[in-house]
Amino acid sequence: MDARKSSIAIGFIVVVTLSIILLGLMPGARMLSFDDVVRVLWAPDGKIESILVWTLRLPRSLAAAVAGAGLAVSGYLLQALTRNPLADPGITGVTAGAIAPIVACFVFLPWFSSAWYPFVGLVGGLTAAAVTFWVARGGNGRPLHLALGGISVSLFLGAITIYVLLLAGPQSTALLFWLSGGFQGRTWAHLLHMVPWVTLGVAGALSLHRVIAMFALSDHAAAGMGLQLNIWKPVLLILAILPVAGVAPIAGPVAFVGLAAPHMTRLLAPKGTAWEIALAAAIGALVVTCADLVGRTVVIPKELPVGIITALLGGPIFIYLIQRGRLDFKAQHP
Repeated sequence: MDARKSSIAIGFIVVVTLSIILLGLMPGARMLSFDDVVRVLWAPDGKIESILVWTLRLPRSLAAAVAGAGLAVSGYLLQALTRNPLADPGITGVTAGAIAPIVACFVFLPWFSSAWYPFVGLVGGLTAAAVTFWVARGGNGRPLHLALGGISVSLFLGAITIYVLLLAGPQSTALLFWLSGGFQGRTWAHLLHMVPWVTLGVAGALSLHRVIAMFALSDHAAAGMGLQLNIWKPVLLILAILPVAGVAPIAGPVAFVGLAAPHMTRLLAPKGTAWEIALAAAIGALVVTCADLVGRTVVIPKELPVGIITALLGGPIFIYLIQRGRLDFKAQHP
């Protein structure tokens, strides 16, 4: 797609996402009519309908969209950085690295303010990613080395997380639901807590789209074009982990979005890395918004974790991509 078609595609996906958010304000334990939703959106009056829309449903839907956009861009950056079509925050160990120390703080340091959880997740994610790159010989190994290293790190940290859960006692039920990924009870405060981290990651990726495009080349070719790999690899890694650090404390691990969204983007073949990043963010927002709506409406009044829904949606898509041989990583011109 050229720039015009790419912008139209992004605009269309954004409109669809906003429409789903609007329609998603109606269903719930108490159903609202479309007229009620429009009325309280236009003029909040403090009644039950207004509380349902403005306090319970709208902030969680917007949080789902923001989280999806951030995780999709995180997956895109990790795939570009490692030249590995299987890379995503989960497979590379980044998500497990962010989740494990947060769970430990929640259980062993209950006095520790949750406002610091994104920083804890950032440090944990960077540490896990560094170990993964070390296992894969500094990131210079084949994609298989990176995948195996990330899976090993994820399994190790996952075992630690499970052990901590066993020590949590009554708290384990709430932690298990959070570890499944979800936006139940998320408020405007949670959304505002998440937005800066996701914005930094997405905006940073867009501003460095030319650098990211060079990573589709080999290290020798990129270095020959003047790219300082020892500087830009850590920078892109930090940008990839920032959205995870912001999303994980709020929603827990949300599976498959960072893996599937970049590949869904490449199926549309936008022209240029910047358009790919923007389109991946839009697709990620759409996927998680749909998953959140399905999770909270399919078994009313109960809810299904978003992570389960995204896995159910992303699994078949990923299998289709494998069967069609579309899991590749093609160079883009900056």
